[in-house]
Amino acid sequence: MAKLLSEAAAGVYVIAVTPFTDSLEIDFSSLDRMTDFYLDCGVDGLTLLGIMGEAPKLSGEESQSVVNRVLGRVAGRVPVIVGVSSPGFAAMRELASAVMDAGAAGVMVAPPHKLRTDDGIAGYYNNVAEVLGRDVPFVLQDYPLATGVQIAPPVISRIVREVPSCVMLKHEDWPGLGKITAVRCDSEKGHMRRISILTGNGGLFLPNELARGVDGVMTGFCFPEMMVAVCKTFGSGDVDLAFDLFDAYLPLVRYEQQPEIGLAVRKYVMTKRGVIASAAQRDPAIRLSPSDIADIERLLARQTRRLSELTPISARNEFV
Repeated sequence: MAKLLSEAAAGVYVIAVTPFTDSLEIDFSSLDRMTDFYLDCGVDGLTLLGIMGEAPKLSGEESQSVVNRVLGRVAGRVPVIVGVSSPGFAAMRELASAVMDAGAAGVMVAPPHKLRTDDGIAGYYNNVAEVLGRDVPFVLQDYPLATGVQIAPPVISRIVREVPSCVMLKHEDWPGLGKITAVRCDSEKGHMRRISILTGNGGLFLPNELARGVDGVMTGFCFPEMMVAVCKTFGSGDVDLAFDLFDAYLPLVRYEQQPEIGLAVRKYVMTKRGVIASAAQRDPAIRLSPSDIADIERLLARQTRRLSELTPISARNEFV
């Protein structure tokens, strides 16, 4: 039986893309290669069927096939979280039950757009726990830029108190550094359990968020090894080097974080790196223009140069 997700989860849980062939079928060979790539980069876990994994574009059968393939490839080496957010509880229950039976460590649930009150949000996650089963650990995905739902720190604290199976907050508010501080203060004051907090938003503020008390990052980026190195270096106490490493990649992180076009950028670079065979996306999708590609190529070249300048500094650090 797979080890279940807990409040102690930390490190890099990379949001996996879903590779497609040029004819828009799931590319299982690329899925295998991508899984191996993420593991070779040293990630601490994988998250499947996230927003950047094009989950809404997959059928239920396809979603399950992707999860089963990755779980088989991972073979228990790292925990796997699966996004099961759905407008209705029936579909959520069905997918969550299937992936947990297959060996997932936990599931992730974002709030539906209709929630507008604190009581409504807290009540929703109490219902989620009942629907999933109180023994199924879940991640509360706080992504107001996408969901339109604002979850204030006191509401997060309330959910954690009322719902023991909520073991992680995926923090994607923006600006959100103050929210991280507030949630951590609530646990330090005994107002709530200390749960795992992993940040998102493409890692755009990763070292700042680590300084505020997050346990790691749950997001994608076309160079996941950067996120691994930053988290480990920061954890080792070499904060300045962690910021230096992050800064070397920051222009590309920022470019990839553009709304709508970001997934196309990520898939383009992952194709260029040989991780997946095609950058194809299912519609609705944004395609890169020749000018976009020129931008990315320039950023990659400049990133390589900055990393070469860091080599004498980073050579002393085992994580780089």
